[in-house]
Amino acid sequence: MTKLLHYLLVFAILGISFSGCMHSRANKEVFFQTSTIDALLDGEYDGNITYGDLKKHGNTGIGTFDGLDGEMIGVNNKFFQIKADGMAYPVDDSMTAPFAMVTFFEPDRTLFIDKLLNYNGLERYLDDLLPTKNIFYAVKIDGNFTYVRTRSVPKQNKPYLPLAEVVKNQPIFEFLGVQGTIIGFRLPDYIKGINMPGYHLHFITEDKKGGGHLLECQMREGKAEIDDTAEFYMILPKEGEFYKRDLTKDRQKEVEGVEK
Repeated sequence: MTKLLHYLLVFAILGISFSGCMHSRANKEVFFQTSTIDALLDGEYDGNITYGDLKKHGNTGIGTFDGLDGEMIGVNNKFFQIKADGMAYPVDDSMTAPFAMVTFFEPDRTLFIDKLLNYNGLERYLDDLLPTKNIFYAVKIDGNFTYVRTRSVPKQNKPYLPLAEVVKNQPIFEFLGVQGTIIGFRLPDYIKGINMPGYHLHFITEDKKGGGHLLECQMREGKAEIDDTAEFYMILPKEGEFYKRDLTKDRQKEVEGVEK
């Protein structure tokens, strides 16, 4: 099966729109995404949606900015940009995203964690509580951490390098004895090429001053909330370089490389 056919089958199953137009949806139990992970891996960093419009589709999420200018984390309708200095800055509605995913967060299950867990242990702990791995989950974890390691990426200039090249020089940040919030999603395996299977998590400190893409953590205790989501809605850029890119290549190894 070609990757294009795979995309078409997934689009048909999940009811994805090819239109770049904004649509109002009465049902807020929807995982919303703009563009694809393979386009981002290939260097598609031009913003295609404003954050003002993105907020119409969700109050919680993760993503990036025009020119790959840092990591985005949205918590309770407040969106932040973690720049290459590791600091968090409020996001203006006029700013744009080349790739982002959001939802209106309404937890279906809440659990309290009272044991020391690293990143991999946290993933396994959450997975054991999920009824299935075949739908979408939004995750919010407020915790007390002995250690957190994150990254961000500096703003890129054209001609853009592929993401795998950019992250070779990514700034790394470490936090010791900190409280903060993890926001992200767990996505099913069949989403390959469209997004990252498994967990994709970002972190922000409780004081909203720092954070980034989560690489590792040691959580002492915390509260985890999970929002089960069985609907997926995606928009694609209406013009520009996206139309010219070859998105048929299998980039799963690149996904794994940039994620960690």
